[in-house]
Amino acid sequence: MNSDHRKENAPGDESRAEQALTAHRFSQAILDSFAVNIAVLNKYGIITSVNQAWTLFAAENSGPEGDSTKVGNNYLDVARGKVGPYAQLGQAAYLGILAVLDGALPEFSLEYPCHTPTKRRWFLLHVVALLETSTEAAIVSHLDITSLKQAEINRVDSAEQFQEMANHLHQVFWIKDAVETRTLYVSPAFEEIWGRTCLSLYDDPGSIRDMIHPEDRERMCAVMANQVQTGGYDEEYRILRDDGSMRWIWSRDYAVRDDEGRIKRFVGIAEDVTESKRLKAQFIEAQKMEVVGQLAGGVAHDFNNVLAVIMGYSDLILEDLSPENPLHNYAEEIRQAAQRASGLTQQLLIFSRKQTVKTVALDLNEVVESIEKMLRRLVDENVEMTVVYGERTGRIMADSGYVWQVLMNLVLNARDAMPNGGKLVVETSAVKLDEAYVREHPGTRAGNYVMLSVRDTGTGMNEEVKARVFEAFFTTKPKGKGAGLGLVTCQTIVRQSGGHIDVSSEPGKGTTFKIYFPQIDQPAHVKTISLTKSGPLRRGTETLLVVEDEPSVRHLAEGVLKAQGYEVLTAQNGVDALRVAREHKGQPIALVITDVVMPRMGGKVMAEWLKVTYPDLKILFTSGYTEDTIAHEGVLDAGVEFLPKPYTTASLTRKVRDLLDAAPTP
Repeated sequence: MNSDHRKENAPGDESRAEQALTAHRFSQAILDSFAVNIAVLNKYGIITSVNQAWTLFAAENSGPEGDSTKVGNNYLDVARGKVGPYAQLGQAAYLGILAVLDGALPEFSLEYPCHTPTKRRWFLLHVVALLETSTEAAIVSHLDITSLKQAEINRVDSAEQFQEMANHLHQVFWIKDAVETRTLYVSPAFEEIWGRTCLSLYDDPGSIRDMIHPEDRERMCAVMANQVQTGGYDEEYRILRDDGSMRWIWSRDYAVRDDEGRIKRFVGIAEDVTESKRLKAQFIEAQKMEVVGQLAGGVAHDFNNVLAVIMGYSDLILEDLSPENPLHNYAEEIRQAAQRASGLTQQLLIFSRKQTVKTVALDLNEVVESIEKMLRRLVDENVEMTVVYGERTGRIMADSGYVWQVLMNLVLNARDAMPNGGKLVVETSAVKLDEAYVREHPGTRAGNYVMLSVRDTGTGMNEEVKARVFEAFFTTKPKGKGAGLGLVTCQTIVRQSGGHIDVSSEPGKGTTFKIYFPQIDQPAHVKTISLTKSGPLRRGTETLLVVEDEPSVRHLAEGVLKAQGYEVLTAQNGVDALRVAREHKGQPIALVITDVVMPRMGGKVMAEWLKVTYPDLKILFTSGYTEDTIAHEGVLDAGVEFLPKPYTTASLTRKVRDLLDAAPTP
């Protein structure tokens, strides 16, 4: 019976076994069809099934330990058994898989690196619960996410590099939505240039218009409003920061379009061009001043010859006329007019840098003290003038006459700025300029200086006027009251002495000019400045040679010197002078008075030739300007004797006598 029963059930058992095998093969085929690495775990974590991708993955990544991930092994032990750099990740995987198997989590994911010696890779471990005939189980998969991870890393790196670049650029750039005009991004440089936070622009994109200078606002608002139609703009404009400062901005905004040509956003860039605008303006001004200076220098040179003749013959007429003679006053008026014209031409020559500066070591206190009385006579009675002398100010290297001219110009300007009276303070002091001052005043140098300041309580200046005070021919005085050369002349003189001028002023609060001369460690050359020289003119009998290409000046000098008892030879240029000196048979020539710039041969070359034959010969140069022929950058070389034109008959005869009486140069 039992035998019969076994025979009846055998076919059915085989059928069920075949069905189970078929089902297993079908399930395995499905698993093998997935490219993802898959393993099935039972509730104890034992691997019950894997697909081909898993087998290949295990063989590739586990090496000799590949058997540990085969069917029948406990995957929990595999995860928990990780050591080295992957130990922490293995522990996390163990706990995650265990939580899914225990029903605490429906699924668990973990990203982890799996690098080889030749390439970097990342995988995603994913565990999901699976019910299998009431037995807890889970599916474990490993997905290669290397491409996605690398893309993410590249994106993060790009974002970091972009932000790093944005943080270090001095230019501002931004991205705006074309439809809603929202600010999508603005770089940190916005805060430095505009003086406002980036957040303010995110909150209110239109706030940038409020900072545009009123004179540029209407134009720029129209440009910005039309950028959708125009596709962007490229403009320069000014902004007013919250701290009151003004800056020039160059800004460009351009459209970014989609595949169909529609504008989807605007990208812009802006730069603070304030400094470049200032330098450009200075360059243009320098070019203009160079042309004007050349013209002014040429005119002044020729005019000085005319003035020398007018002043010289006026002196001769005044000597022959008694003060009671009505013509005496006329001649005096002519001479005074020539002196005023001479002052103007001197300013032109200083401005054009064609005037010479005889720099010596000076005590600034002594220079100011020597002309204090004259300065007090220049100011009105309703102006209270005070002079404050600093202690131990030290010495400066400058031309004493030019320091006097600077101070006189500043005092006169201060007087004119106080038509209803006020206070004027002239002060000297020793100061030390540090690096902080140098940073705020480009072109200056740190060190010890002697400061000369002129402070008034007058009308003051606004920023626009203050920016132009050192501009040639610019003046705020009424027509006919100023040539606009005073302050630019002061600036040129001070610069030739190695110093600089600083000006501060506010409307209604007065003006202060501070002049800084570099302090030197040398004994003072002179103690006072003699504004006038009086006394009888000393005569002589020596032989002189006057070399001058302008006939009227040559004849004047010849007549004046002959009247003083000298024997005078004349020549019209350097070549002619060499001939005269060679042919002269009388007493030796003691002194040559020569113009510097002459046709055929100038005075400097002629003097060098004469010195070869007559080493002890003394030379006196005269000129309206020097053209760098006897000076470097307007400063006379040591040992060079110079008499600037226009000279008076008295200054000529005194200078000649002084040189003749001076001891020979060793």
